[in-house]
Amino acid sequence: MITVMGATGNTGKKIAEALLKAGEQVRALGRSESKLAELKKTGAEVLTGDAADSSFLTTAFRGADAIYTLIATDPGSPDCRAEQDRQGEAIVKAIRDSGVRYVVSLSSLGADLSEPTGLISGLHAQEERLMKLTNTNVLLLRPGSFFENFYQALGLIKDQGIIVDSIQPDLTVPMVATQDIADAALKALRLRDWQGIDVKELLGPRDLSHAEATRILGERLGKPNLQYIQSSDEEMISALAQAGFSQSFAELYVEMARAINEEKLKTQHGRTPENTTQTRFEDFARDLALAYQSWP
Repeated sequence: MITVMGATGNTGKKIAEALLKAGEQVRALGRSESKLAELKKTGAEVLTGDAADSSFLTTAFRGADAIYTLIATDPGSPDCRAEQDRQGEAIVKAIRDSGVRYVVSLSSLGADLSEPTGLISGLHAQEERLMKLTNTNVLLLRPGSFFENFYQALGLIKDQGIIVDSIQPDLTVPMVATQDIADAALKALRLRDWQGIDVKELLGPRDLSHAEATRILGERLGKPNLQYIQSSDEEMISALAQAGFSQSFAELYVEMARAINEEKLKTQHGRTPENTTQTRFEDFARDLALAYQSWP
């Protein structure tokens, strides 16, 4: 039995589906029974509950050979860092209380840093908690920025014909498809072939700038003149707030972007065959184009 947190999300759903296809028993966790219904139809045991409820998680982890954990970011939370800590503490308590021996945890590039990195600071704190566990083998997955983040830009492209963020346009950074993250997690959950604390970076096929990603996406959308515009920190916070995100989320997002711009979020091992993943942004952009065509 393998338990998967966030089983309706970007990585968790892909992992749960692949495990089921491989013939594994899966316990899929989420907050919405209706969103879990598809996994239930294909054979998963589904449990709904609060990711910050250690009693719920203990029940969900108990008896599992391995678990996939993550901290879900709620962009509407009035205090995102406190919410990250609430979830993280519940997860670690449930790991201890359930006695599960193998944990694959979604973290981020830059989570090794103790200095302020916005939303990634919450993942650093979680890594610190996980590293204190005894008799538990923990694999920390540290991916770069998700390709899927560009889905959030489709509405602005439709309305204003631009992409806006506070990250420097020509700064190349690791970007990765969540499918590649799911593939790495799937392999680890099934093989369980590491001991103690291990770290695996996932960097995509090459570093990519937001300006180049915008150009590639523009070509896929039939908008060769699509522009990427860098906003100031203040403008970005204001734009996120106007879009309905909490002030807490907006400030942490911009702090994270500032850490990226200052090139603090670096690979610890350099780019290697082991941390270079396969999916190219050029290919992923086809999925973005299909989503754009059906955008309201």
